[in-house]
Amino acid sequence: MSDTERSSIKMEEAKDKVIGAIAETMDLYGVTPAAANLYATMYFKDQMTLDEMRTELGMSKPSMSTSVRRLQDIDMVKKTFTRGSRKHTYAAEKNFFRSFMSFYCQMWEREAKMNLEAITEAQEDFINVIKDSASTPEIVAEAKKYYDQLEESKTYYHWLEDLVESIRSGKIFEFLPKDSQD
Repeated sequence: MSDTERSSIKMEEAKDKVIGAIAETMDLYGVTPAAANLYATMYFKDQMTLDEMRTELGMSKPSMSTSVRRLQDIDMVKKTFTRGSRKHTYAAEKNFFRSFMSFYCQMWEREAKMNLEAITEAQEDFINVIKDSASTPEIVAEAKKYYDQLEESKTYYHWLEDLVESIRSGKIFEFLPKDSQD
């Protein structure tokens, strides 16, 4: 075996270590193992067509399409344009800051919005119970307790909204610089 062949093998082994780690942790993003392997493989490629992906990973066409769509939905893969080619090509997002920010901001915004809407509706219901002349003092006390509990929880959801804004604006990097650690 030549030195070039040995170097190539070592390089592939090194890439495989990273591909394995990325694929294994992608469940944090709600990604299936198939989509995780696809993203991890694409990470070391400039761009790939669906046919190249299927050949590389041995995935079925429906599984490949589903995986690519999911990765696009969470901004981990972008459709790219290649002049002169009629086939769609895709590229993996290689900037982990960008993919982290996009994914988690999306999830946190959804969490805050859904929960704040539910809290608003529930608090209105508790107010109606409190104002209802048919409510016993015990029921009123319990409704007030739950109303106050929900009021306190709003602090977290507003903080989460502020966190998202600080990430999107880049202000968070004033507190946690990207290059603060080796």
